[in-house]
Amino acid sequence: MAQHESAEKRARQAKRHAARNTQWKSRMRNAIKHVRSLTDKEKATSELKKTVKLLDQLAAKGVIHRNSASNQKSRLTKFVSTLK
Repeated sequence: MAQHESAEKRARQAKRHAARNTQWKSRMRNAIKHVRSLTDKEKATSELKKTVKLLDQLAAKGVIHRNSASNQKSRLTKFVSTLK
């Protein structure tokens, strides 16, 4: 348990940040699932653009690692390119 005021504050902040990161990760997973569920290439391309933006934002915020974001973007782009 935290002994100093600053350590207690950091514990409170960490709890809030963890909750926020959980929400962002959930939003990311839902966006990825949505792109993968599409069968129309035009719709998938437009949704891919939104999802890539979201992944870049999460990487910039530090919610996910930048290499993880890059891998996801690569996989999704590859998936969309195979659609007809």
